[in-house]
Amino acid sequence: MAQTFDVVVVGAGPAGYIAAIRCAQLGMKTACIEGWKNPKGAGALGGTCLNVGCIPSKALLESSENYERVTHKFDAHGISISGAKMDVAKMVARKDGIVSKMTQGIEYLFKKNKITWLKGWGKLASRDAAWKLEVTSDAGAETVEAKYVIIATGSKARHLPDVPVDNKVVCDNIGALEFTEVPERLGVIGAGVIGLELGSVWRRLGSKVTILEALPGFLAAADEQVSKAAWKVFTQGQGLDIQLSCKIGKITTGKKGVSVEYTAADGSAKKLDCDKLVVSIGRIPCSDGLGAENVGLKLDARGFVEVDDHCRSNLPNLFAIGDVVRGPMLAHKGEEEGVMVAELIAGQKPHIDYNTIPWVIYTSPEIAWVGKNEQQLKAAGIPYRIGQFPFAANGRALGQDEPDGFVKMLAHEKTDEILGVHIINTHASELIAEAVVAMEFRASSEDIARIVHAHPSLSEVMHEAALAVDKRALNM
Repeated sequence: MAQTFDVVVVGAGPAGYIAAIRCAQLGMKTACIEGWKNPKGAGALGGTCLNVGCIPSKALLESSENYERVTHKFDAHGISISGAKMDVAKMVARKDGIVSKMTQGIEYLFKKNKITWLKGWGKLASRDAAWKLEVTSDAGAETVEAKYVIIATGSKARHLPDVPVDNKVVCDNIGALEFTEVPERLGVIGAGVIGLELGSVWRRLGSKVTILEALPGFLAAADEQVSKAAWKVFTQGQGLDIQLSCKIGKITTGKKGVSVEYTAADGSAKKLDCDKLVVSIGRIPCSDGLGAENVGLKLDARGFVEVDDHCRSNLPNLFAIGDVVRGPMLAHKGEEEGVMVAELIAGQKPHIDYNTIPWVIYTSPEIAWVGKNEQQLKAAGIPYRIGQFPFAANGRALGQDEPDGFVKMLAHEKTDEILGVHIINTHASELIAEAVVAMEFRASSEDIARIVHAHPSLSEVMHEAALAVDKRALNM
């Protein structure tokens, strides 16, 4: 007889495992289907984000940044170090240890909340009085039943047509996290978030990094002023070779590495020879193999599950969350959708304000923003005022030898409501939280300006940017 549950969640990435935990907290008999296996062949929870995405990449970023501090930045503090070496194997092992600790932590949370982990891959089979799902694993297949289903199958790397990714020479995010040595020449296709983060890791460790981007603009989703500042830091300050408006042609792999033929912005034919190539051209939803056609689940032309503002699909009692639905592919967005759906099933009335979801790029310096950027406000004809303040005028930033960047605040010209906040600085990912809270409560720039901020602290730059909206910054 088939196991039956109140809720079955398909996928145990950030969206899925959080949805499962919240459902269980609310008293529902919950199961989560996940077939991911770690390199040792054991089952692992956490999905792409925890296993081969957000968490391991941040571990490598921290290691590479520490190496650069030792070799290039400590001298300014009077600390002289010679002969520093990077043990790549040890760095990767540290990263793997963090991943293992986190995945085991989720497994503990499943046991604590009495969530059944169905180890395998889930597929929608049919729906009568209840949903029937097929779970396939190495041991065979079984059918389970549920009153509610939450699809949280996430996304996967988009690959170039006719360019096989072996994750040894031609890599996506998975292979780029597993290099056993620093490549002398690293090519990256795509100057988006993943390409910049992974490219910067290996650049700091000694690679000559060339990034080829198809679009004519750099970081088009960010505020234009932030993008220009980031371009200057990454290309002039850090030596990343970023080429825009590139049309990728033939890619050839051989014993000596990879050759990429491409057309440059000026129309000339060029070739990039590198030891390793990272293909980072975006991500696509994991909806193939889900069994959507079996039950009439609507997918859009790009493969995303069609949902409303509360993540309801076109079918009764079936929700979808995270990267497999519309909106930004951000782990924290998926997590909040998981909480929202669990609470909706329980009869509560939750909601998400998608305008107050923060974005972060974990380069050095970091880039973070929430709300609208200046070009969006101009296009919408919304009147606004700008308050901006540099970290170079902040004592704490100077003491930490991290004076790059600024905070830019955009507020409505008439009501003073904060419409967007944009930060470029080493600690932007932490500083943006204040702006998120302010915007969630519909705060004005004056509200931030009148809040006492600790001195000396980086948060004072947010305070000064708010004061600058009214042209009354105190330290400029």
